Amino acid sequence: MTLSNTPTPHHVDFLILGAGWTSTFLLPVLDSHNITHTATTRAGSPATIAFTFDPESTDPTPYKALPSATTVLITFPIKGTGGTKRLVDLYTTTHPGSPPRFIQLGTSSVWNAPGISTRHTAIDPSHERGIAETELLSLGGCVLNLSGLWGGARSPRGWVSRVADSKEKLRGKGSLHLIHGEDVAAAAVAVHEHWEEARGQRWLLTDMRSYDWWDLALAWGTEEYKGWVVQLLEERGTGVLPRSVEEKDRALDSSEFWKVFKIWPQKCLII
Repeated sequence: MTLSNTPTPHHVDFLILGAGWTSTFLLPVLDSHNITHTATTRAGSPATIAFTFDPESTDPTPYKALPSATTVLITFPIKGTGGTKRLVDLYTTTHPGSPPRFIQLGTSSVWNAPGISTRHTAIDPSHERGIAETELLSLGGCVLNLSGLWGGARSPRGWVSRVADSKEKLRGKGSLHLIHGEDVAAAAVAVHEHWEEARGQRWLLTDMRSYDWWDLALAWGTEEYKGWVVQLLEERGTGVLPRSVEEKDRALDSSEFWKVFKIWPQKCLII
């Protein structure tokens, strides 16, 4: 499993703008599907192309160093208006021919209303990343809104103490939604291979589960955390976990993506 090496190839099937954590899962999948690819990093390397995105710049020079591609995956966050359109315009004008397919890895935090949200639920209109994502949709691109990322060195087992260091903070923790890096990679490749289903669409990605922070604290926390959970359950008048969607405040339903693209999440937390 390797990235395409320099010199920069003239054309690839799949260009990754920002080879970071996601790429460690994506590259093997691209290789297994015989999808040619290359990627960028800020500094560049023997196996990546140097590229830094400046949302305010109109200089086409950095884009000229990139190959043409069938699909361009944007892994870094873009905020507010203008930046996304500038990236798309500069890439397409420096690479005339068939316009590429742009995919943005977005965030599920654009949905913050109580209850169950799907990809069709209205997003927070003030969310800076959501604004940029909507701009890409207007240009015919696709957004994959990712829930909490885990896999490899990212282990949810260590998150409980980071998000709630007291009983009162734990009291306020409701649901947790996750997606494993391997499933993100499979989803990106599915979108590449079935573009007509994805064009101009926002998709929500989770592992189809809504985890309960209290449940995780009871399973993985210290004795102090376990005691807090028991006390919180007693105050609620029940001793059963996980809590309902209503009690956890919200849930994310990503089932439509998996049904449409005919793949299923392969990784989930086993508590």
